[in-house]
Amino acid sequence: MDKVIIALIVVAAAAVAVTLVRGIFTMASGRDVSGVKSNRLMTARVVLQAVAILLVVILFLLYGRGAGG
Repeated sequence: MDKVIIALIVVAAAAVAVTLVRGIFTMASGRDVSGVKSNRLMTARVVLQAVAILLVVILFLLYGRGAGG
């Protein structure tokens, strides 16, 4: 089970990185004058980051022993 969660974390982190790079290239190209595409990519990145963080928290809750364990 832990390997599945770790794989999902890696996939989520890669998705965040790809979305970030796409957003940077979109902004740098200057073709998105209205900013609609940049805003969509930023929203997607924030959602993906939330998913990745949630998966890390789940991993810690399931397998973390803490300092006292």
